[in-house]
Parts: sequence; structure tokens; C-alpha cells
Amino acid sequence: MDLATLLSFTFIASLLVMSPGPNGVLIAKTVPTSGRSAGFANVAGFVTAFYVHGALSILGISLILVQSAQAFFVVKMLGAAYLCWIGVKALLDAWKGVPIAQNVAPAKRQRTLTKAFLEGFLTNALNPKVSMFYLAAFPQFISQTHGALGASFTLVFIHSVLNLVWFSAMVLLFARLTGAARNSTFQRWLKGVTGVVFIGFGAKLATLRP
Repeated sequence: MDLATLLSFTFIASLLVMSPGPNGVLIAKTVPTSGRSAGFANVAGFVTAFYVHGALSILGISLILVQSAQAFFVVKMLGAAYLCWIGVKALLDAWKGVPIAQNVAPAKRQRTLTKAFLEGFLTNALNPKVSMFYLAAFPQFISQTHGALGASFTLVFIHSVLNLVWFSAMVLLFARLTGAARNSTFQRWLKGVTGVVFIGFGAKLATLRP
């Protein structure tokens, strides 16, 4: 896998990680009452769940590629449609303005580290969008030759590191980062850039040949 491919995947995964979602909400509810350690336990749960999704996605894609070119075409088009749908939805949010949750209710009870880890894990393990992202992204970033398995897990590793860095920063600098993330102008620009990029990658995936 060449450097350009790695940088392209890192860019699109970074946009996905930075976009407001359930992970940020969970941290916003955990840190105020349970502290930084519980927040980091949330993040550890996020990362663990990414590897579960990644392994399942890689296995599924491998089986599909072995089965038939027709099956690969179906998955490819579904993945392209999914990426374009994310892009269109992001552009619509940018156009209308993203609703800002000014007051995220903190947790009523202090979490143990184990409970915080499980909450982070389940938040992502039960989120089908993570697997859909991998299923949509892998075919266009991975060469279908030898070394595809290692390359796939490299992308999962990059995605997990991006999540680790971003959400660890949210834990450490919670008040400052959440203030920026709730800024309407910031969110509209982020959604607009995300929309354009995802539509572009969806179009690229639609024209990919196995």
C-alpha cells in the first residue's frame, strides 16, 4: 500500500471521526461526573469495537471476492451509494445548519472503569455505520492481490489511532474542545467538507474495477 493511499484513507477517516456523533456525546456525559479515567475507558472501548468491526468486515469482503465478481459488484455499488448518502446528508446538514445540543446531560451515577469501557465498546459495536464504512472503504483502498489482509488491518489501525487521539484530546481538554465543536459555523464547514469528500469517494468506488 503506497503513501498516497494511506494519506487518502487517513483524510476521509479523520473527517468521519471529527464529525459530531454518539462517541462525543458519551464522553460529554461521562467525564463531568466520572472523571478522566472513565473517559479514557470509553475511548478504549471505542478502539476495541473498531477491531471487531474491522475483522468482520475483512472476513465478509474476502468471502465475497472469492464467491463471484457479480457479488463484488453489488457490494461495490452499495458501498458507493452509502458513501454518497453520507455526503449528501452532510451537505444538507451544512445547508440547513446543524442543530447544536447546548446542554448534554451528565451521567447521574459515577461509572466504574469497567462500565465505562463496556459503554464505549457497545456504543460502537452496536453501530452498523462502522461496519458499513469499512465495507464501503476497503474495496477502493486495498489492492486485491497478496497482502490485502495486512493492508486491511493497517487501515483499521489508522482509524482506531485517529479515534484514540481525537477522543483522548476531548477527554483532556473537554471544555475547550466541546465549545469549538458546538460552534455552528465550525460544524457547518466541517459538514460541508465532509459531504464533498464522501461524495467524491463514493463516485470513485462506483467506477472501481475488481
